[in-house]
Amino acid sequence: MPYLTRPVLAAGSLSRTPQPTLPTGDGLVLRPWRTEDAPAVHAAFQDPVMHQWHARAADSEEEVRGWISEWQRAWEQERGVQWAVVDAADDRLLGRVALREWVLRDGEAEVAYWTTPGARGRGVAARATRTLAQWALDEIGFQRLELLHAVANEASCRVAGKTGFALEGTKRQAVLHPDGWHDMHLHARVRGD
Repeated sequence: MPYLTRPVLAAGSLSRTPQPTLPTGDGLVLRPWRTEDAPAVHAAFQDPVMHQWHARAADSEEEVRGWISEWQRAWEQERGVQWAVVDAADDRLLGRVALREWVLRDGEAEVAYWTTPGARGRGVAARATRTLAQWALDEIGFQRLELLHAVANEASCRVAGKTGFALEGTKRQAVLHPDGWHDMHLHARVRGD
């Protein structure tokens, strides 16, 4: 059965070009992941805060190198995109920002992020998310970006608010974390916000 509307983003429209590097304009750069980032990612995932809000653990640098390979392939396969968030002056890893769960036909994706312990409280997640949203909505043409976080994760809720993601509601017991099921806030931005 044919669709009555055209896809918001055509298949192949992103993967035919290399993943871009996105400067925030205020001292950060969103750049593609490199294999040599594995030790810094592994170290970030040893932090108890990461264990509290993420479902994955990093047992070894070798495991993280596998993640990085998967992140690189996701762009080529148009399933998502992940960036290392680094200090523009010294390329030090400060976090990660991503667009995942792409539905190109509908122009939808989900934003995700984390920061290293030393980067927290400096606006890194908000600055990176703002740059990512501007790129995805204004330059690429996504229609809708969603951002989910555990209701108890107040820091993520502040990032969503600072970056223009409106709170749309609560998804009850939507994500299983190591400490049990979490209700999740659903925030979103649409093109034109």
